[in-house]
Parts: sequence; C-alpha cells; structure tokens
Amino acid sequence: MDWGMENRLSRVIRPDDGHCFFMPIDHGYFLGPTRCLERPGQTIESLLPFVDALFCTRGVLRSAIGPLDSKPIILRVSGCTSIAGKDLSNEEITTSIEDIIRLNASAVGVSVFIGSSYERQTLLNLAEMVNECENYGIPVMAVTAVGKELKKRDARYLSMSCRICAELGARVVKTYWCENFEKVVNGCPVPVVIAGGPKCKTEAEVFDFIYDGMQKGAIGINLGRNVWQNPNPVAMAKALNAIVHRDATAKEAYELFNETKNNK
Repeated sequence: MDWGMENRLSRVIRPDDGHCFFMPIDHGYFLGPTRCLERPGQTIESLLPFVDALFCTRGVLRSAIGPLDSKPIILRVSGCTSIAGKDLSNEEITTSIEDIIRLNASAVGVSVFIGSSYERQTLLNLAEMVNECENYGIPVMAVTAVGKELKKRDARYLSMSCRICAELGARVVKTYWCENFEKVVNGCPVPVVIAGGPKCKTEAEVFDFIYDGMQKGAIGINLGRNVWQNPNPVAMAKALNAIVHRDATAKEAYELFNETKNNK
C-alpha cells in the first residue's frame, strides 16, 4: 500500500486495534435541517472525544467545523437528490478531486444503490471516484444505501452490495447490520463498518446490534442519529466507544450508558 493511502487510513482507523468510530453528520444533504443537527458544530462539540472521524459534506465542514482542532474528515462526495424527490438513488458526484485535496480529507464517501433504477450510475460514481482518488492516495468508502426500501436489508442483498463495492476498488464499505451479518463480512475482502440507519427505539437495541456486528467481523461503526438524537448523546457515544475500542459487551455498554447519564 502506498505511504499516503496507508497514512490516511491510519487517521480514520486506529492502528492500535484496527477499529473505528465514525460519526456521520451528512444527513442534511438529502434531509435538510435534521432534528438535533440544525447546528451541526454545536451538536458534535461534546461528542468529539469519543469518535475517530467525522463524515460530512464540504459545506458543513467549511461552515461549522473548526479547522484547528478537527477530527479526521471523511468527505461526503455524492448527492444531488432529496427526500422530497422521486428517487434518492439518482445521485451524482458533487465534489471535485481538487476540493477533496484542498480540504485535506482523510477519505471520501460515495453512496451506491444496488438494484435501483440508478444502479449503474451510482456504481459508476464509485468507480470514477476510486480512479481519481487512488492517484492521490485517498481512500474511498462505499456506502451501501437503500433509500426508502428498508426491506432490502438482508444478508443476501447486503453481501452482494458490499462485494460489488469492494470489487470496484472501495477501501472500506459502510453497510447495515442484519441477521447472519457474518455472511456480509465474510464475502467482502475489505473492511466493513456498520451503519446506524433510522434511530432505534431503545439504547439496548443499539448496543445489541453493534456488539453482534463487531463480534461477527465489522471493524467499527458509522452512527449518527442513534447518538446525537438520543436525549443523552454523550453517554451514548461513550458507551459505543467502549464496544468498539474496549471490547465491552452490550450489557457492559448499557451499564456504562446509565452510569454516565446519571452522573452528568
């Protein structure tokens, strides 16, 4: 692996344990001012000690995140659709390689929509971004998005999606947890990171699926709404960090969550 590629990956994936906690705050690119993310800079301020990297757009990066003490940045570079439109999968690349370099991104993220009307277009977005970023040693994270079709989140579909992303050159794949998650990880030759998806009903539910996914081979998590939309976001971030970086069980994470919440 080239020095620059390895160096950038080491910024977002901790070399000491090979694990990572990414925090996405890119939801506004298709949802607008998401609840609890109206002012993203304020939302993340108390959570930064517990995360390894932020996943965001260039607009939020420039307007809401200070450049002097920032966590490493995974830059969202696909978009051009909204929740109000007909099809979330109709994405294009939004950010040039020059801007990626100018912003000193440690990695970039591109969504793909396997099985959608725009499957080929989004896969081409990924392939073309890999072609450009490999020239500069910048890792590409593929995001296996499903839009509004949540029923697609099963092992067979996600395994296929992740493998295709890896085949096209993604260095990391972000995907959803599912039953038999080991099938997804075992079929993907690059590291897999667990996506959060819609906010869960209980904290215990989050800890359970994250612990299961880590035990079955994921290297980390990419959770946003299940952290910063929680009434106790710091306690949530601290507990998730314990699963990712301290091998805590779901039960231990829940105990840490309650302890932190009660001592705030």
